[in-house]
Order: sequence, then structure tokens, then C-alpha cells
Amino acid sequence: MEQEQVLQDFGQRIRAAVAARQPLQIRGGGSKDWYGQVPAGEVLDTRAWSGIVDYDPTELVVTARCGTPLAELEAVLAAQNQMLAFEPPHFGAGATVGGMVAAGLSGPRRQAVGAVRDFVLGATIMDGRGQLLRFGGRVMKNVAGYDVSRLMAGAMGSLGLILEVSLKVLPRPFIETTIRLDAGQAGAIRSLNQWGGQPLPISASMWHGERLLVRLAGARSAVHAAQGMMGGAVVEDAGMLWQQIREQQHPFFTAQPETPCWRLSVPSVTDTLALPGEQMIEWGGALRWLRTDADAASVRQAAAAAGGHATLFRGGDKEDGVFHPLAPAVAAIQRKLKQGFDPDAIFNPGRLYNDF
Repeated sequence: MEQEQVLQDFGQRIRAAVAARQPLQIRGGGSKDWYGQVPAGEVLDTRAWSGIVDYDPTELVVTARCGTPLAELEAVLAAQNQMLAFEPPHFGAGATVGGMVAAGLSGPRRQAVGAVRDFVLGATIMDGRGQLLRFGGRVMKNVAGYDVSRLMAGAMGSLGLILEVSLKVLPRPFIETTIRLDAGQAGAIRSLNQWGGQPLPISASMWHGERLLVRLAGARSAVHAAQGMMGGAVVEDAGMLWQQIREQQHPFFTAQPETPCWRLSVPSVTDTLALPGEQMIEWGGALRWLRTDADAASVRQAAAAAGGHATLFRGGDKEDGVFHPLAPAVAAIQRKLKQGFDPDAIFNPGRLYNDF
């Protein structure tokens, strides 16, 4: 299909949906259909709008269309010894660039480099009127005023159809080494925060089952010096292990699929959370995964008391809402954004919150 025809078809579908008051479910490869509230509406498949539009390795910027397979983009970057530093999880072979941004999920390296939104330089979207809107650009220093393009990260397609996105990329580290230490949960949290206040090349961390894993990445001298200071045993061939953590193929995520899995974002210094169930800790203590049958109110209360929030990531009863309830002022802003971009509320209705 000719590329211009694809855009025209997208616009026609959107305008027809508005006229018929028929919601649209924006969908790429469907690898994250389970995430968030239950999808609703007729599927608007984005995969026909695919391809890498521009890539300049010397400028560390790549621009790709929404339907571009994420694996294809990462292969192109790897050929230039570069990467999407936030390590986005695929959760399936069909993952696309648009779905990556819309879901806003980051992997183990997020603690060192930042989240998806921090790497979005610009975006082109189609709004709820079928109009093209462009925000940001394709260079590092391009933002003046409010950075609208980053609103698309984590919006779950509720604000518009992401057509194209420009992303900052980074060189792959010179070397990586993973060390393993024996530690209880409280001791692991203390160590992670102590190390976090020092100039150490920590790119990822994970605690589970009385074992703490820390990945060091960067220049050989810096990695070796940190390894000598921190101690622990070197984990051979750790790449597959971090891939399992990134894609949630680790036994923590697969052993009890019937038990709801919560994602708690809290300050890294937060003490051990007094919640029933099994826990895994990432991001230097700031991300707490929890497998529990505890009720949603208890989990969210514990997260809020620590100054954070809780998301029902997998399983469980979505009737209580997947994402942490918004404060009234934030909810008002969210509604105004929705009204501005999608006045007839046809894009992914209820995917973030039941009333959006």
C-alpha cells in the first residue's frame, strides 16, 4: 500500500469513527494487549505505517514510524553499536515502536539512564479529528515551551495515533559485568542506596530470593574498579538473565501466573514493604514487584504511604482500576488533555482509566 494512502486511510477511519460514535482500539502487534484496562473498540492496525525514516549514528538520533517492528529498529541500531538505552521490553515478537512509546515501559537500565519519555525528542500524531500534529524535532536541543511529544509516552494511545517518533539513542557500553551478592531484602536496599550515592557504573540491579545482582557497564577500568570495591562473585553469561528480567521470563514472573503481579514505584530509600507475598526489587530500590493476593486498597495504601504508587501489572481484578488513582488536580489536567487531543473520546477509551 502506498504510504500516503495509509495516512489517508487512517484519517478516514478516524473521521468515520467520530461520525458513528464508534471507539477505535489503536493496535500494533498486540504484544501488550494485556497491559492496562481491557481494550475496547474496532481495531485500527498501525503496522502498515512502518519503516525507519531517518537515522544518523553520529547524531545519536533515529526516527521511525509507529508500525516499525521494535526488533527491526534494535537490529539497525546494534549494527552501529548503538541501542535504545532504556531497554524497552517487547513482551512478544510483534512489538512495535508505537506500542513501545504508548506503553511507556522501560527495562533494567532505566535506573541509570532514564525512562522512555526521557528519550523522546519529537513525535507526529493524528488527533481525534484526523489532523496531523507535529511536536519537537529530530535533534537534541529542540524543545521550547511544553514538551508535548513526551505526553505520548505511557498514554496508552488515549491521546492520539502516534505516527512517527524521534528517539535519542546511546552507544552500547564497552564492557558489562554482573556480580552476585548474598543479601536479605533490607540489606540489599541499604547497599543499593549506598552505591547509588557514589560514582559507580551501575546500569541495573535486581534482588530476589536473598540474592542481589548488580550489572556494571562502561569503561573497562571503571567496571573493574567498582567490582573490586563492591565484591561479590562474577556471574558468567549474565546477558540472558537480564534479558529474562527485561521480558519478564524470570521465574518470579512465570512460576505463579495465577497470582496478581503488582508494580510499585516508590522512593529508592523505602524500607521493606510490609505486604504479604513474594517481592522482586529493581532500579536501585525504586521498583518493587509484588506477587500477592492482597486487596488493591491495601497495596495502594502501602505504596502511597511510601510516597509512591501501585499498578496492577498482570492478572487480578481490573474492575478496581489498573493504574493508581490520580489526585483530583492531576485528573483534571488529564481530562483537559484528552478533550484537547481527542474531543469525541474515540481513542482507546478506558484503557488508562475507566472515565477517560
